[in-house]
Amino acid sequence: MRSHLPLNALRAFEASARHLSFTRAGLELSVTQAAVSQQVRTLEARLGTQLFKRLPRGLELTDEAHVLMPVLSEAFSQIEAVLKQFDGGHFHEVLTVAAVGTFAVGWLMPRLQSFNADHPFVELRLLTNNNLVNLAGEGLDFAIRFGNGMWHATHNVRLFDAPLSVLCTPSVAQRLEQPQDLAKETLMRSYRAEEWNNWFLAADIEPIRVNGPIFDSSRLMVEAAIQNGGVALAPAKMFEHELQNGILVSPFDISVEVGSYWLTWLKSKPLSPAMQQFQQWLVAQVNE
Repeated sequence: MRSHLPLNALRAFEASARHLSFTRAGLELSVTQAAVSQQVRTLEARLGTQLFKRLPRGLELTDEAHVLMPVLSEAFSQIEAVLKQFDGGHFHEVLTVAAVGTFAVGWLMPRLQSFNADHPFVELRLLTNNNLVNLAGEGLDFAIRFGNGMWHATHNVRLFDAPLSVLCTPSVAQRLEQPQDLAKETLMRSYRAEEWNNWFLAADIEPIRVNGPIFDSSRLMVEAAIQNGGVALAPAKMFEHELQNGILVSPFDISVEVGSYWLTWLKSKPLSPAMQQFQQWLVAQVNE
């Protein structure tokens, strides 16, 4: 059946329906107004119905045309979008990934060069969020999130745990001989209020009043601790660079598990080739 599709006639109809003019459709398609009109008449004969009302000052779509037009418009747009992905004889596929900002900066970005090198024809678009995402509404292929993995509308692949540790500058750490000394410091907080209390429990000390500002990102929280001399409770794995370079230290060998990082995507979305490549690369990086 596809070999008998009247593609020229369909193109002529779609252009005419957009412009409501055979003349302007002909200019777009680089053919004469008469040729467009003839193609439309051929399609009307094929379908056995009238698609346009020919008016003195233009065209008007019939009810049948209103049914056909959006289907054709979407189909031609999809074809155009795919053709645009070919550049220099290669297929380029766009991959949109949203990641928690702390993960994006502290773990993903230092490794992205290897993905780009291995997959030069995948155009990766990386967005950041504070763990609140709408995959469908934002048109995302993947979201990397922090939590317990209990998101029912998505496939959820656990990447790794990210236990929280006390992080501060070396100068602040000199004042911290034991966990109780934290009572004298400004303790930075995330929007998850229970985290410090869980750490106090793991440290086997009485809860300390947490009086610092609240942040929606561990990256911002730790940066505030670096600049202002406070103490943050954050996933040390996301700050390996700062720890290795002595910008940060973890004064206590005590951590608390509150969640993991997960790669998630909609159950209703089949994996594209680019999505498969990114998932395989990401899991390989985690397992190195």
